Amino acid sequence: MKYQLGEFVRFVDENREGFITKIISDEMVGVTGDDDFEIPVMVNNLTRVHGHENYSNSLKEDASQNTVSNFIEKGIFIGVVTDKNKGSVVHFELVNETSYQLLTTLKTNLKDVYKGSFIGEVKPQSSVKIYSASLAELDLWPEFHFQTLFYTANDKPVIKPLVFDIKFRAKDFSGSKTQIPILKGQGWLIRMDEPELVIDAEKIKESFFKPTEEKKQVDKPAKEIDLHIEKLRDDHDFLNKHEMLEIQLAQFHKNLEAAIVHKFDKIVFIHGTGNGTLQHEVHKVVSKHPQVKTYMDAQKEKFGYGATEIIFK
Repeated sequence: MKYQLGEFVRFVDENREGFITKIISDEMVGVTGDDDFEIPVMVNNLTRVHGHENYSNSLKEDASQNTVSNFIEKGIFIGVVTDKNKGSVVHFELVNETSYQLLTTLKTNLKDVYKGSFIGEVKPQSSVKIYSASLAELDLWPEFHFQTLFYTANDKPVIKPLVFDIKFRAKDFSGSKTQIPILKGQGWLIRMDEPELVIDAEKIKESFFKPTEEKKQVDKPAKEIDLHIEKLRDDHDFLNKHEMLEIQLAQFHKNLEAAIVHKFDKIVFIHGTGNGTLQHEVHKVVSKHPQVKTYMDAQKEKFGYGATEIIFK
């Protein structure tokens, strides 16, 4: 029985179910269950869960080839979206916003072991799921190697195949999620083809006569700054603890200095309790800062012990 990435399956001999997140061989697949760990399972020990709304069915409709009056030359992306039912699983979609029909192969490379993971057609203005993986294994994701041919029946010159290689890192998801119309949902987009370079002669001309850049304006911060990582980054699931702490401290320093520039008398940073690392780093900075008069736990009835109020000189 052939299984595909993203299918929802149930174990035959135990009360367990999950998504297929890796095709290991014809006889074995990787399944990610409720514990967010991917385990290898023989296919003869699995059965499909009929009636379960798979990701691909819920996220998009079957795409048909569009007839467009204006031929679109550019716009090929990898879309990365979290599963609708299980946030620890992400799906990779090949998004084709062009008017070309794409013939694409995906080969993965993990520790110099290469494997063909996808071959297929992507119609114009549509997308195809090409891979699924567990967020818990971000550091173990393979390198992706794409080769794409462009086809159209229209009167267009032949263009070279697109070759695109990528090794995903947490930084690739540092930006906020964006709405992806073709996928009818939000996710991260990584561009595979370069957009057309448009040269604006007027802007180039203006740059020669541009006056000296004015002093950078420092935005006025809020009176209360929430440093919880989920408030700062949409991609926090992709980050390790060290990266989270760096982002939180950068936000703290930025708003602390902005409060001083705007002559605040005080400011509150909400850092939570957790293991106390972030609170310790905040207190270490303000205890030595020349512009800080004192600091204390902010209103316990409002924040508990998870916030620090800083009083400036």
